[in-house]
Amino acid sequence: MTLFSKIINGDIPSYTIAESEKFYAFLDIFPLQKGHTLIVPKIEVDKIFEIPDAYLSELLIFAKPIAAAIEKSFPCNRVAMVTVGLEVPHAHLHLIPINAAVDMEFSQPKLSLSTEEFKSIQDLIISKL
Repeated sequence: MTLFSKIINGDIPSYTIAESEKFYAFLDIFPLQKGHTLIVPKIEVDKIFEIPDAYLSELLIFAKPIAAAIEKSFPCNRVAMVTVGLEVPHAHLHLIPINAAVDMEFSQPKLSLSTEEFKSIQDLIISKL
């Protein structure tokens, strides 16, 4: 069972943003920017392009209102969509509010946020859904 499956099952706590029968969205606890959200399919698949076609197309449809809510919640030029997938062997999509390409570089230091800050970000994004 992957780390993300444990989060989806509730074995590991998360800051949930949205959930459907097939997908789970939650705040990245090592964010590049405030509002950095992960979208994860509930099936365990290692690589993004190994996701079954029906899931893959629905992934973007599920992510679309979440990206819009992030954009309404944080001053940014757009919400970037990134798939890297090296750190957890479970396909996932990063939604990151950005103003410049450097804002989504994974080599930069991650933000260190308090529980209260995460909860505030979670509440803000959910309020814009």
